[in-house]
Amino acid sequence: MRRHCSPLWCDLLSLVQTPSTKSSLAPRYLPCGDTALVVEFGDRIDGALSSLVLALAHRLEAAAIAGVVETVPTFRSLMVHYDPVRLPRRQLERHLAPLVEGLVASESQGRRWHIPACYDDSLGLDLAEVAARTEMSVAQVVEQHSTTPQHIYMMGFLPGLPYLGGLPDAFNLPRREDPRVKVPMGSIAVAIAMTVIYPQESPGGWHILGRTPVPMWDMRLSPPTLLAAGDTVTFEPISCADYEALLAQAAAGELQLAPVGARP
Repeated sequence: MRRHCSPLWCDLLSLVQTPSTKSSLAPRYLPCGDTALVVEFGDRIDGALSSLVLALAHRLEAAAIAGVVETVPTFRSLMVHYDPVRLPRRQLERHLAPLVEGLVASESQGRRWHIPACYDDSLGLDLAEVAARTEMSVAQVVEQHSTTPQHIYMMGFLPGLPYLGGLPDAFNLPRREDPRVKVPMGSIAVAIAMTVIYPQESPGGWHILGRTPVPMWDMRLSPPTLLAAGDTVTFEPISCADYEALLAQAAAGELQLAPVGARP
């Protein structure tokens, strides 16, 4: 039986596996219905492209253009939602042109986070399998995953779920052949040299290495999402006892995590 992948997963695979054939970073403007415009910078997952996307989002926010409703950064593009009654698309493109001109990646400055993560095998359901497939010990998998600063390219497919990149090539694994119907909230999972953190229980096919007690999405807070595109995350290994203690604090709304600073 042929196994079909989700549209988002297939797009991720194409970005990772397809080499770029473009010689210029000049963006393309792609209409997305009548209330959104996509500014596309490239055709791959790349830190430099992501920085350009985030830099444009920052410039748009600072410009405060009347009629722009929201911006959504993705791996290679920025989706700009707008009110076509107040701001026709052609007029929006004219506003965007000077903002794109001279855009440099260094303009984007995200926050740096240290996220506690329990890599115990009771929570890291695929830790042993990942170790076998990468020809590393479990301790080496944990060390490499937890000592690598990871860049958040975008948020999705669930509210508060970050897509983090920057892992060593050893983590360039395909999804599991048998995706789980229920992945526990807070699970930290890897595939295609990227990491995701599941903000709630949901189906998922990535390889679970551990779990964090820190809520990624909490409607009691403003904003409800902890992380954002452009942030950098480093995972800090903790014991099961510490995990349980922090999880209880989170359930009571008493766990507060602050960024350790701006990204260098």
